[in-house]
Amino acid sequence: MPTAAQLESLYRVGYHLTYFMLQPIHLICVDNRTGNVYILAGYNEELEFQILPDGELSDEPN
Repeated sequence: MPTAAQLESLYRVGYHLTYFMLQPIHLICVDNRTGNVYILAGYNEELEFQILPDGELSDEPN
């Protein structure tokens, strides 16, 4: 289950992806190993995001 901070970040990222960037979101899931929320987006599924439990976006490459 995502944390409240992750849900806030997920809303912000989802809003920017769909409203401003006009990109589709293909997958949103929680990685049970790390607790991170994973987002796969883009027309060719080229955009990947991970939201840490504290709501910050991960900057490590996937």
